[in-house]
Amino acid sequence: MRDVLVFSESFKRWGGGVEYAARLAGAFDAHLTGIWVCASPMAALPSFEEPELFAELLDATLDLEREAFASAAAFEAHVLQFGQRKSSWQVAEGYVPEALALAGSWHDLLVVERSDHATWGSLSSVGNIVLGAGGLPCIVVPEQASVRAPALDTVAIAWNGSTEAMRAAHAALPLLQGARRIVILQGEQRPPSRMTAWLPPFELAGYLLRHGMTAESRAIKGGSEGDVGTAVLGAAGEIGAGLLVMGAYGHTRFREWVLGGVTRHVLAHAALPVLLCH
Repeated sequence: MRDVLVFSESFKRWGGGVEYAARLAGAFDAHLTGIWVCASPMAALPSFEEPELFAELLDATLDLEREAFASAAAFEAHVLQFGQRKSSWQVAEGYVPEALALAGSWHDLLVVERSDHATWGSLSSVGNIVLGAGGLPCIVVPEQASVRAPALDTVAIAWNGSTEAMRAAHAALPLLQGARRIVILQGEQRPPSRMTAWLPPFELAGYLLRHGMTAESRAIKGGSEGDVGTAVLGAAGEIGAGLLVMGAYGHTRFREWVLGGVTRHVLAHAALPVLLCH
């Protein structure tokens, strides 16, 4: 892992997600890029029938972006106090998930903070970021101050055999290399259907062993998806995991976000960072 991207909701103050990303990048001697995204004034164009009002909005946006660009030195000084010496600052304009997807195309990992007090930290907004990341692994950090330093000694992997779970486990390999304990939280496997093609089986413990890592397994049971999410978080807490790895959005996006699901439950209630991959 050589390039870490962290999204900041503000360019005037830096949240816990930035601190977590700085410490994580420092642990891997990686370069850290901070990014702030300004909403495009073009999105408000239909609301302004008076050209003069739109011109004022455009001028205000340009002033805001100039101020954001000038925050580069403040960002670099902030992450330096956490030992991160290789950093840079980016400013973009547009829709946040699209800007992060483009910037993420030359990064190995994206870090975002989950907070009900921030526009893009809400549950649905974080979900849109993860969905729009184009397969880039994302670590969602809760806003609690206790998780601002990465703890990768014990890592839990929520496992149900899905493609998303496979991608997440593969993406987490650099973070798993230094773990003393890896616990696979084994959920219910999806049975093959006679109406679909037979897909190749995948055995996670053997995969990790081939990469020089041993893992133990713990069964996770639950009737509803909320129960499974509760069981996953409970097991992760019992083993003292500092990171939970899981695939994101095993159902369609509509069902996952409107009707609930394991991913939504975990994001809403997790007190530890969660690595997601869609």
